[in-house]
Formats: sequence, structure tokens, C-alpha cells
Amino acid sequence: MTTCCAPGTEGAVELERLSHALPSTEELVLSSRQVQPGLRQTDLSVPGVHCGTCITTIEKALQALPEVERARVNLSTKRVSVVWKETVDGRKTDPLDLVQTIHRATGYDAHLFSNAEDAGDRLQRDLIRAVAVSGFAAANIMLLSVSVWSGAEASTRDLFHWISAMIAAPALVYAGRFFYQSAWNAVRHGRTNMDVPIALAITLSYAVSLWETMHHGQHAWFDATVSLLFFLLIGRTLDHVMRDRARAAISGLARLSPRGAMVLAGDGGREYRPIEEVRPGDRLMIAAGERIPVDGMVESGSSDFDLSIVNGESAPAVAGPGDAVQGGVLNMTGSLVIRATAAARDSFLAEVISLMEAAEGGRARYRRIADRAAQLYSPAVHLLAIVAFVCWGIFGGDWKQAMLIAIAVLIITCPCALGLAVPVVQVVAAGRLFKNGIMVKDGSAMERLAEVDAIMFDKTGTLTLGRPRLVDGQDIDPGYLALAGGLAMHSRHPLSQALYRSASGSAARFAGVSELPGQGLEVSTGEGVYRLGNRRFAGGGAVPSAELSEVVLSLDGEELQSFLFEDALRPDAAAAVAGLDAAGFATGILSGDRAPVVKALARRLGVSLWKAELSPRDKVDAVAELDCAGTKVLMVGDGINDAPALAAAHVSIAPATAADVGRQAADFVFMHDSLNAVPLAIEVSRRAGRLIRQNFALAIGYNVIAVPIALAGYATPLIAAVAMSTSSIIVVANALRLNRLAGVERKLSVPAASRPVAVEARLA
Repeated sequence: MTTCCAPGTEGAVELERLSHALPSTEELVLSSRQVQPGLRQTDLSVPGVHCGTCITTIEKALQALPEVERARVNLSTKRVSVVWKETVDGRKTDPLDLVQTIHRATGYDAHLFSNAEDAGDRLQRDLIRAVAVSGFAAANIMLLSVSVWSGAEASTRDLFHWISAMIAAPALVYAGRFFYQSAWNAVRHGRTNMDVPIALAITLSYAVSLWETMHHGQHAWFDATVSLLFFLLIGRTLDHVMRDRARAAISGLARLSPRGAMVLAGDGGREYRPIEEVRPGDRLMIAAGERIPVDGMVESGSSDFDLSIVNGESAPAVAGPGDAVQGGVLNMTGSLVIRATAAARDSFLAEVISLMEAAEGGRARYRRIADRAAQLYSPAVHLLAIVAFVCWGIFGGDWKQAMLIAIAVLIITCPCALGLAVPVVQVVAAGRLFKNGIMVKDGSAMERLAEVDAIMFDKTGTLTLGRPRLVDGQDIDPGYLALAGGLAMHSRHPLSQALYRSASGSAARFAGVSELPGQGLEVSTGEGVYRLGNRRFAGGGAVPSAELSEVVLSLDGEELQSFLFEDALRPDAAAAVAGLDAAGFATGILSGDRAPVVKALARRLGVSLWKAELSPRDKVDAVAELDCAGTKVLMVGDGINDAPALAAAHVSIAPATAADVGRQAADFVFMHDSLNAVPLAIEVSRRAGRLIRQNFALAIGYNVIAVPIALAGYATPLIAAVAMSTSSIIVVANALRLNRLAGVERKLSVPAASRPVAVEARLA
């Protein structure tokens, strides 16, 4: 038997040891989907991905495989999407090679991605605990260090050093494990990342401090070591929290899909099947209050449907025999039998989810400057430390001093200020926005919001409140209003609810009211049959306006009163749109509502660019068209049907009244009704962007000044730690200036370059 330590052998052994946890070839093939003839896509979850270096390593490793057409890593969802060829050179592709390649390249485990994965974030909890432990240890060691710095006697100094060593050791092991594990994993697989110099600096600093303590040295640097770890963990935790927010949207949308469906057999029997086992041609029984599991055609029955997932409108639509219904739509009033026309993975809801996933994947290519610099930063730091150690050891003759200088170089170049440059500004800006009723869900969104030059609004629930109200100025008989209110109280239709609210306490009382799905309400009385509903059901003349919703009250088919409704405009909507126009932004409306209604609203707001009757795919296409033309779009929407467009846009905002999925897909959520939240968020994000650029300049300037001082031997590890901490404090202090900037809530500055005319021309 021959033993070999060739590269990759250890990885192969480890893969064999872990094979029981890996998905099988059959599972990978079944979970993949065909994107083109001969090409399939597999989505893998890789929880270990945490930085830009991880992304580059995985994508390069996968793209080096002959069977891989393209590979993309999404840092927010920790997801790897791989498009691979079914055959290469006549050989059938084994998708298990994809999982093994990721493990060999990074050491990270990969498994099949599932929208129903556990939402609990154990890593976030562990990071918060590590911050608490390191902070507690740093505070106590600092207290002991004050006495040492004040000139304590040798015996007292040694005692305090030993106590500090005992406090620091468990803190470094517990809180520093994130950096140690990441650094070891990188080195073990022949690469480096930003955690390698951090791990070296922490370890060597503690080791030299312990050596000094054992030999009754005057100086030890336990306080600097633990404080360094504390600051680094704060940056890592903030970054993780911000990036983790993006994962909730897709899982929230997936929860709208039923887990199964009641299938009617040919002999009249019923069988409940998991959603994955429903096939085209199956006859499904749908009760009132259930969501349609898959795309289908109504065979029998009629009902009102909540189509907000499709068009974003609050008004239900009626469907009967022969009408098509989409998966995920809510059946509101009647029982139905539908015939499935598509499997779950090919239905409308699955398409919406795939649109969001594709948009999230594209967004993951937005790289922070710190991530893009990671590949160059770590080797440069290591090289500087080695050069300092060798040169001082050879030419100075004191290898202990050479080691201290090398440690000082590692500490003083530690990327703490660089790591805090972005998240600390984002936290301060998020706090400023929160005081004004705006929540930031994705820290990097503020960087993107500062770059936008076009704002696209949804209509219902965004520019309007999504709450119908009676049009002012109608000639309405109070007696007819009371009758209509008495009928309307028996329905949950939005127009009925608005009519009942208008009738207030004057609503009449009826017994035996029946609701006909998609038509209206009916009750028989001694006076005759009262009907309240659409004009075709209740009777009457022609519809007076296509721009307004109408409900008709009739007695025995003769119209008594018509009620016109309009959607209430959101407060400050006109002022916000006018302010954005004045600031040079292109504004437009992308709506699923009817063209006359959208046109009337656009005319009312002074918006010349609008599109109506758009599906979720149409909205994504409109946003993508602008994006391809170089326009950075802010999408403001609220509905489930807006979620893909919110995810596909450069950045997105939703009101708190939005559907759960809409709020989760958006980067910002404003809690109040006023639409002034949009220009306010833009202005705060711009100022935050300027502070971020200043912080990067401060961090780079610090290294330009501090590194030569450390290389020249003028900085001990303690001075290096103080300098490093000072640079972090300066970065934090600069970020806090955002809280003292006046006028943010009142003024939206004009952007340097505005292109409203060009944007309107692209979508005209």
C-alpha cells in the first residue's frame, strides 16, 4: 500500500468521512431545474460564506470545472447558484462534483437550498455573546492596567499581569474562535483572508505578553489584545446583522404556498397530497379561505379572489368556470373545483420566488470596498510583518525586539478602522432614520440609495393608502346611504367596508342577507329585493366614470343610488413627488391597476411617466430595462406583486402597511403615512455615503502614517494597539457627526447629475 500526501488527498478523505451529510446525486438532479436545453441550475446553501474572499474563491473553483457554465454566490442569502451542462465530452455530469469542489476549495459544507430552512440564526446569537464576553474581559483588564500604568510595585504589577492573563485566555478562546476557525480553514486550503492577520496578531500579542509576565517584564499587552478583539467582533456582528436581513423575504413568500391540496379522484374520493405531488391534470377542491396551491382552471363554482399577489390591488376579482387562476391567490368566498395546469415548481408563486432569488443574486455582486481589497490586504500585511521581523533580526541582532516589531506591525495594520468604516456610519444613519419613522433593513442599501437617479412608485397602497372612500361632492340621499350601509356591514369587501364606515351609526338593520361571490349582496324584505353590488348585478344605467370604483343600490332591479369611490391619496404624496422632480429625479408609476385610474392619478400628481396593468414580471422587466440603460432605480411599493420588483431594483422602500413579503423584500420600511419618507431617506443616505468615503480616507491615511512608524521600531505593541484603537475611535466619531448635521429632515439637495428626460424616453 502506498501512502501519499499529495494536494487534495486530505480533502478527499474528509469528503468521504462527511459523505453521509452530503446530498446524493439523485437528490441534486431532482432538485435542479432546466434553464436551457442541455443546461440545468442547482441551488446550494453554503452557510460558511461570510466575506468577499469566500465569494471569489467559490466562484473561481466552480467556473474552473468544464461542466459549469456559470456560478454565482449570494452573500446575503449564503446561496450558490450553479448552471451546469448535463453532458461534457459525452460523459454525463455528476452534480455531486459541485458540492465536493466547494468543500475542497473552502472547507465549507454545502447542501441543497430550501426556502423553508430554519430561520433561527445561531451565528448571530453566538456573535453577540462573543461581543459581550470580550467586552467584559476588556473592561476588567483595563481596570487592572490603570494601576500598572500608574506605577505599581513589581510584585503588584506581576500579580495584575497574571490576573489579566487568566481573564484574557478564556476570552480569546471563546470570543476569538470566529477568527481562528476562519483563518485556519483558509490556511488549510492554501489561501488567505483578512482573518489570518487578525488571528496572528491576537495570538502573538498574547504569547509575548505571557512571556513578559513569566519573566517579570514591565510591559504586557493583554488589554490591547482583548480590546482589539472586542472592536473587531463589533464590526463583524454589525455586518452580519445587516446582511442577514435580506434572507427573510424569500422564505416569507414561500410560506404563502400551501403545503398540500385536496385531490379529487375519478371515483369521487378525496386524497390529501403534498404540494410536490400535485401534477397537471389533477382536480383540486379549494375551500373558501384557502390559497390556490398551483396554477389551474376553474371547473365548477365561482368565488371572489384576492389578487393582490398578482396586481397589488385591494379590490377582489371574481372567477368562475373556465377562468384561469394563479398559484398563491387567495380564494375568499366560495368553494371551487379547479384542474391543475402546472406543477408547483412551474406555477405563478414559484415564478415570483425565482424572480426574487435572481434579483437577490444580482444584488450580491455589489461589493464593499473593504471586501474588494481583502485579497490584497492580507498578503501585504503578512509580507510587511515578515520583512520587519527578518530585517530587525538580522541587522539589529535582537530577535525578541524583532518579534515585538512584527507584532506591532500586525496590530497597527489590523483592519479594525477599515472594518468599522461602513457599518458604524450605517448604524448612526439607521438611528437617524428610525427617529423619523424609517427602518433600514439592509445596511448596504444606504450606499445604493445615495446613487439613485429615478424613483418608480406603485399606486395602490404606496401613492395611495389602499383604503377606498366615498368621493366628495356626490348627491347622496341619507336614507339610501343608511340602507346601503346596512347591507354592506355583511360583507368584507373593501368597498362594502368603506360604505359601512360612511354610513356610521345610521346603517339599517337587515336579516337574511346573502352574498353572491363576485356580484354583491342581496336581501328580501317586505318592500322588495334590495341589491348592493356592481351595476350588472344590481341594475341601472351606464357606468359614469372608468376612473372610479362604483357600487349600486337597487330595489327590484331599479337603481336607487350609486356610490363612487376613490382611493385616498397618501399624505404629502404630491409634495414628495414635486420635491423629487425639483431635485432632478425622474419619477414614474408602475401599477397593476386599470389604465384610466393610473392615468388620472398621474395627472393629479403631475407625473408624466406611467405604466398600467402590469404583472409582477412586467414590473421587473421595466426596472431591468432602466437598469440595463445605466439608470439606478429606487422602487417604492407595498404589495406581494411588487416584491420581485422591490428585490430587482437598485434599492427599494415599502410602507409599514405593505404585505409581509413586500416589507421583507424592501431595503427600507417607513412607519408613518407620509410619503416624505422617500426624499428624507435619500438625503440621509447621501450624507452617510459622504461620511463613509471620509472614513475610508481616514483609515487609509492612518495606515500610510502608522505603518512606517511601526516598521521603524518606534511603536511597541501597546502603542500599536492604542493607535489602532484611536483610528477606530476617529472613524466612529466622524460617523457620529451625522447626528449633528442640521436640516436633513427639511432639505433634499439637487443631485450632481440628473437624467429625468433620458429615463422617461427609455420607458416611453
